[in-house]
Parts: sequence; C-alpha cells; structure tokens
Amino acid sequence: MTSGFRIAIAGAAALAAGFGLLQVKAQGGWTTGLAEALLVSPALAQTSEALLEAGPLGEKALGNPDAPNIVIEYASMTCPHCRSFHEQTFEAFKEKYIDTGDVYFIFRHFPLNPLDTAAVMLSNCAPDERFFPIVDLLFEQQASWAFVEQPAQALLNLVKQAGFTQESFTSCLKNQEVLDGIDWVRSRAVTDFEVQSTPTFFVNGEKTTGAITLDTFDELLAK
Repeated sequence: MTSGFRIAIAGAAALAAGFGLLQVKAQGGWTTGLAEALLVSPALAQTSEALLEAGPLGEKALGNPDAPNIVIEYASMTCPHCRSFHEQTFEAFKEKYIDTGDVYFIFRHFPLNPLDTAAVMLSNCAPDERFFPIVDLLFEQQASWAFVEQPAQALLNLVKQAGFTQESFTSCLKNQEVLDGIDWVRSRAVTDFEVQSTPTFFVNGEKTTGAITLDTFDELLAK
C-alpha cells in the first residue's frame, strides 16, 4: 500500500451537502483477512522511541504509563474486524491487563475512508475524558452509521448522544489542525511501521494483525 493520497471529504456546513471540502489522506478498504488469521512478525527496524512518539494531537491511552508492557492498536472506526475485537475481546483484555497495571494501552486511529476520517475527527474533538466512550459508541453502533444511505445524518444523530450539537459537529469537521494531526499519525504508521490493515497491534514492539483473542495476548505478553 502507498503512503496515502488526498481525497476531498465534506465539511459539514450542511448535512445535505455532505461533509464539505477538506483534504484528507486516506485509503479505501482494509486488507485484513479472516479475523482468526494472524500475521505476526518481529519488531520492525524502528526503535522503541520511534514507535512510542505521540502525534500532534497527543496520545489516547489507558493504564499506567510505567507498566511493564505496552500494547499499541491501530484501528479504523468503520472496520468490522476492529468492532469485533472491541466487542468480544477488549473488555476482558482491559480487566486482565490494563486495570491491573500490567499493560499500558495506546489507541491510534488509522482511517480508511472519508467517513472513517469524519468519525475519527469527532472523537478527537471531544474532551479527553469522552474520547474512549465515543470510540465505544461508534463501534457499538457501527452498523447504524457506517453502512447506511445517509451516513452524515446518522453520524450526527449518534454523536449528539455524546454532547455534540450541529454547530460543534460542523466546526469539528472543518478543523484543519485536527485533520492534519490524524493524517500525521496515519501516514507515519504506513511509512515507518508498515501498517497496512486494521486492526494492527504492536505488543512490546511485535507486530500482529487481525482481531486477536485474549489467548493470543496471553501468549504474546508471556514472552
């Protein structure tokens, strides 16, 4: 996959007109196969410091930064495999490893299409304490906004539950600083860490793709 290309997506001056004009680097589609298929490779050539460098918008993370293990997830909000992981595995993983102080978990967006980018922008426009609840909401209700005939209206209706108004929705989708920060993280993931599909995990630097299970985390963290 290439490092991404510019795609015009809608602002949100009016929902009927789509999301307006913003320049977005994105790629369509995801390349993960079956959720059960895992592609595990050694840590890439980059140093730990490079992989842990936060983007312009800062890091979205859970757990103790001094935990003995670090898990980084690159995810797409419109990816069914990502939704499957967060619905079926993440809560048990969080209870077993994050809440106990064993894992510092970093969540990074990897948008795959214009609608995905819009959802990512909205989660990043919210206050920090509402970031993960919005991510949870977007995954839980994915079918109601990501795969419908009028996704803009559906997305607005959904994020209103998280405190957005028409005005704040429109303002966020016109925020070039937020867009550029998201694009920086995505582009760097592609060019520096060879992220090509979602979800992609780095478990203590070891790259693993697919909606992996808790048992797989047990094996990787045992190393």
